[in-house]
Amino acid sequence: MAAAAAVGGRVKTRLIAFALGWMLLAAAPARAGVYYVTVAGLGGEADYDQEFKGLAADLDKLLKASGSEVHVFTLSGAGATRARLTETLGAVAAQARPEDDFVLILIGHGSFDGVEYKFNLIGPDISGGDLAVLCDRVPAKRQLVVNTTSASGGSIAALERRGRGVIAATKSGTEKNATIFARYFVDALRDPEADVDKNEAVTALEAFEFATAKTAAFYDSQKRLATEHAVFEDTGDHEAVRAAAAESGEGRLLGNFTLMRMGAAQKAFNDPAKRELLAKKEELERQIDTLKYQKAAMSQDDYKQQLTAALLELAKVQEELEK
Repeated sequence: MAAAAAVGGRVKTRLIAFALGWMLLAAAPARAGVYYVTVAGLGGEADYDQEFKGLAADLDKLLKASGSEVHVFTLSGAGATRARLTETLGAVAAQARPEDDFVLILIGHGSFDGVEYKFNLIGPDISGGDLAVLCDRVPAKRQLVVNTTSASGGSIAALERRGRGVIAATKSGTEKNATIFARYFVDALRDPEADVDKNEAVTALEAFEFATAKTAAFYDSQKRLATEHAVFEDTGDHEAVRAAAAESGEGRLLGNFTLMRMGAAQKAFNDPAKRELLAKKEELERQIDTLKYQKAAMSQDDYKQQLTAALLELAKVQEELEK
């Protein structure tokens, strides 16, 4: 009897906590905005310069058209210097708030000497450690660094921290050939195929998986040995991985980090009357994803009860959005 009462008490406590979570969710304001900083680094050759500038320009256009609450900074050509990057990230640090999201995207060449990664810029390069210091000053609690350069895997150790996801085009600093990952990552933000769950939003994890698959297909089609293997780390305390894993929690932050909305979701994001509902919908989806990661540590009954409650609430919010 005592054991049964204790179990019942624990279940009741969890359900109360879960109900309080829904109450807090209903009262929470919509996420304030997203700050994007894209940098097209030094190409070194005309073809690379043109490619890097073109990808940065494509991203600039896509991101600026994605919503009224996005803040887009793009550095390329003569503007892609260490001084300008430092100044831009300083401006973001002054403007952003904890509830904002922050995304830094690096396009170009990188180098790694076995100890330190550097992003190649016009004039002095910038190290992974210096980039981490600048990003640490940005108060946004949720951050993402997408490093698409050669040797980018060498930057993960410096950049990773809790609350920040890091995507790298290469698995280590020793993969030093020019990469093609960037072109497919940009494509993921405009190709409906990248939206795997068809919720009209592309997350960082979906973009990573899309770009990784397209990169592998490119090397296969060219019958060439792949010289880049994209990885990510988003827990702040694990080794970089190539796929999400519930056991370690890898992929949870990236899977909850929306980069681009499409169709009705984008319209709702730009509609002040519906934006709070959309924020609630996305937060519910994040909670459902979190439940799935925690399933192994929960009783089957608790998992089913919490998942059912979340799905019912999600259905109600979706119905309101569609009115």
